[in-house]
Amino acid sequence: MWIYMFLVCVTDVFGVDEVKSVSVKEGDSVTLHTDITQIQKNIQFLWTFDQNRLAEIITRDQIKSVFVSEDGIFRDHLQMNNQTGSLTITNIRTEHTGLYKLQIIRDKISFTSFTVIVYAPLPVPVITRDSSQCSSSSSTSNCSLLCSVMNMRDVSLSWYKGNSLLSSISVSDLNIRLSLPLEVEYQDTNTYSCVLNNTITNQTQHLNINHVCQTCSERTQNVRDAAERAGKYEVDYQKQWIFKRAVTEHFDFGERGTSAD
Repeated sequence: MWIYMFLVCVTDVFGVDEVKSVSVKEGDSVTLHTDITQIQKNIQFLWTFDQNRLAEIITRDQIKSVFVSEDGIFRDHLQMNNQTGSLTITNIRTEHTGLYKLQIIRDKISFTSFTVIVYAPLPVPVITRDSSQCSSSSSTSNCSLLCSVMNMRDVSLSWYKGNSLLSSISVSDLNIRLSLPLEVEYQDTNTYSCVLNNTITNQTQHLNINHVCQTCSERTQNVRDAAERAGKYEVDYQKQWIFKRAVTEHFDFGERGTSAD
């Protein structure tokens, strides 16, 4: 009986601790709302992050006291709405990821927590061909590809054929580079794309089969052509250098001859 009465009193004085989740891209601004449209008299708003005071509003009769932190990682990043008590984090950075707590004190005390996750910009995946395919004894009727990218928090790397998912990978270890293979035929006319995504954004690299998936003979010929162009450039460069040196020596000789006269 006494325990029941105590629980009723606690519930009446302290509001339920509500937890909200917020995801945002680095560089954007995010507002943590209090769901109050107008601050009344005799009320207190207290925002904390990792048990450190970020912002506070206290109203007592006709007096309103407002505090916004300018310390540490939040310097020049915080704005507080004096009418609603909502907190805005501008130009948000990854170090602002964490748990934000709001305590509102009036006739009872209520708590709201915000789990904020800040995602860094995603890199664009890179599609390359397996360079060992032409030097191996494996079949060359297909083109072996590899899509790779630096691993980041809460991301997955996927291959798509049109809008259909072919394969996907995600790894929690951020020190491991994400890589996902794919085999296609040289004459394949379907559209393929490699996508890196998290909960709020994505980066896509579309496959150009004609560019990436050249046959072994085409790749060999392209290498030869590139070598010939490089050799021709080297010869032209040497000719220009010899010509410039000859001209320089000619004028130097002329000036020495004039001086001797």
